[in-house]
Amino acid sequence: MNKFIPSQKIILASKSPRRQQLLKDLGWSFTILTKDIDESFPPHLHRQEVALYLCEHKANAFKDELIDNTIVITADTIVCLDDMIINKPDDAEDAKRMLRLLSGRKHDVFTGVCISSKEKSKSFYIMSSVYFKTLSDDEIDYYITNYKPFDKAGAYGIQEWIGFIGIEKIEGSYFNVMGLPIKELYETVMNF
Repeated sequence: MNKFIPSQKIILASKSPRRQQLLKDLGWSFTILTKDIDESFPPHLHRQEVALYLCEHKANAFKDELIDNTIVITADTIVCLDDMIINKPDDAEDAKRMLRLLSGRKHDVFTGVCISSKEKSKSFYIMSSVYFKTLSDDEIDYYITNYKPFDKAGAYGIQEWIGFIGIEKIEGSYFNVMGLPIKELYETVMNF
């Protein structure tokens, strides 16, 4: 048995192809199971609390799937510009508005992760800071037209064209910005 692969059966509760690919690249076998969850949150929560609240809220929806020797991994990523949370865009105009806000500025990305079993759960969050260069409207329009980032918090994927040409530096985990802080997830699951 490979000591770097968890002994538990893993359920990844995420539609995100990026999260799925990161777990595959880690060499873990898993089942994908998703549910439509209300992603609203209490307005009094601080930035990092929102990511934790949402991943734990998602985990609660999977209590019936938690049989012996099974863990469920839930995650939620939020993008924050100062104290403003920038969610997924509604459409191309909303994506353009978001990218204009992020252009030439630093923003923070929080990913909350919850690992749950029948007996216990463990949650954590990771924060990374991302610095965008000043983006031209042509660059923003090209990216939105060709990459359609409507399923991404902040209207961008760091691993896509806009990340290649627009991000000047990152402080923290690159994989956190992709949507799953894989090093921290690995350590938490292996010690769960």
